[in-house]
Amino acid sequence: MGAPDWHAVGAVDALTDGQMQAFQLDGRRLLLIRAEGRYFVVDEMCSHEDYSLALGCIKGSRIKCSLHGSYFDLASGAALDEPADEPIRSYPVKLEQDRIWVRLD
Repeated sequence: MGAPDWHAVGAVDALTDGQMQAFQLDGRRLLLIRAEGRYFVVDEMCSHEDYSLALGCIKGSRIKCSLHGSYFDLASGAALDEPADEPIRSYPVKLEQDRIWVRLD
């Protein structure tokens, strides 16, 4: 089995800080997020309830689930507040050729 592939998911100027965009890739529901000048790709669904994080908001380098108020770290996916106690997945991102690339591994 070879190395995981990188997938282009947007242009580097597509989002401004604090914005996010939901998308699907390889059967996964994901969020592309720009926060504090960096890009992140994380799972769209909260690990606590089956609820879209796209309905939440970005605070610094965290995303808030609007259903119960739990925050998740965008870089690591770690759950930072109860009631969520399981992380969400955060995926490797790189910027190349004016595009945002994500690796699903």
